Amino acid sequence: MAKLVLDMAAMQEGFFADTAMVGIATATPGYHLCWMLNRHFDINFERDPDQVISSQKKDNQYYFPIYQYLFPNSSHKYLLYKLKNGAETLLPEAKHLDYVWMVQTASPEIDAMDIARELRNIPDVQLAQVLTGDQLKNLNNLLM
Repeated sequence: MAKLVLDMAAMQEGFFADTAMVGIATATPGYHLCWMLNRHFDINFERDPDQVISSQKKDNQYYFPIYQYLFPNSSHKYLLYKLKNGAETLLPEAKHLDYVWMVQTASPEIDAMDIARELRNIPDVQLAQVLTGDQLKNLNNLLM
């Protein structure tokens, strides 16, 4: 019987195709950040309780919520990942960030630059920057 091996590189490539990432630093809780983003960008980020990333470290289980906005009549979407749970972080190489906004649109790089520029106009946002793939070594931690 042949062993089936999960090809993480192929999964990662498929999941992150046509996407760009915006890193956000803010002390604002997720529900409040989504409320601000929804008002500022005229969108509707929602939290689906079934969409959460869990991580096991030693004897502790950590949960990282994901907020989602699906564009009407389109395959485009935004995902907002909360990166921190106490002292644990989903992306160790991005400890200075609190959230990552994944942009999956027809022109993700341009849209991500526009989003980062707009985020800098929100008073509670300390930092908003477009992230490149080589900055994020643990992208597979964002796979759902």
